[in-house]
Amino acid sequence: MIYKFKSQAAGEVIMLQANGDQMLTIVGKEPAAQGIITVAQIPAAIAALEAAIVVHEAAEAKRSKDAELVVEVDGDSVMLRHRAGPFIDLLKTSAQAGKDVVWGV
Repeated sequence: MIYKFKSQAAGEVIMLQANGDQMLTIVGKEPAAQGIITVAQIPAAIAALEAAIVVHEAAEAKRSKDAELVVEVDGDSVMLRHRAGPFIDLLKTSAQAGKDVVWGV
């Protein structure tokens, strides 16, 4: 499955299922074929993504500092900051325009 996150305020953000599931889980949404992040929910979603980025980067820094220490970091070699960036931009643009973000509709 491919996620197409859409808003009337900006272009689509397309993600593969694993990455879309990760974003939705971070923002507190159940991964599903369709859904909505309302304008009221967007600030909390952005805050959750930004907090997850800080945690992810700290884990990556710790892992690279101490090769002996094994730190489990979900995902692949793409930094969460880079993967979530377009999604965060979509959320911010949508919030400024007062538009919801939807997928699967």
